Amino acid sequence: MPVLRLPGAHGMREPMKPQGSHGIHVVAENRRARHDYEILERIEAGLELRGTEVKSLRQGQVSLAGSYATVENGEAWLLDCHIAPYSCGNIHNHEPKRPRRLLLHRREILRLETRIRQRGFTAIPLRVYFRRGRAKVELGIARGRERTDRREMLKRREADREASRALAAARRR
Repeated sequence: MPVLRLPGAHGMREPMKPQGSHGIHVVAENRRARHDYEILERIEAGLELRGTEVKSLRQGQVSLAGSYATVENGEAWLLDCHIAPYSCGNIHNHEPKRPRRLLLHRREILRLETRIRQRGFTAIPLRVYFRRGRAKVELGIARGRERTDRREMLKRREADREASRALAAARRR
């Protein structure tokens, strides 16, 4: 009689279910970035990770708060991104805030570098996700918002909500 093995039991890993379109499984989002920055352009980059980092990422143990991307010596790097040490790891576990290389084509790196060098622009990670089993990061070329800009944005958003509520109430009548 065959043995029935349940997913998750005896070391078998339950396969990730794709969420969203194109088999994308979002691990972490940087929602604060959309509030603090005006996102002008988006770039998808691969992440060069070590084994325990991938396992920790699959568990959702990542924080994008305060992280940013830079270009040094013709290579793109993700700095200050915290990936927690793998809980079942050993002495070869990774350093949580180590710099991680971003995998981009040469022309993409040059474009990223020219945009970052412009005054007032920065590259910030917007989300980390898996696409077809590969770890990816979505970078946003962004310009910082000033406090007054944020206030105006919140006022505009609140006015839009009130207008949509009024329209919905008028339709119900």
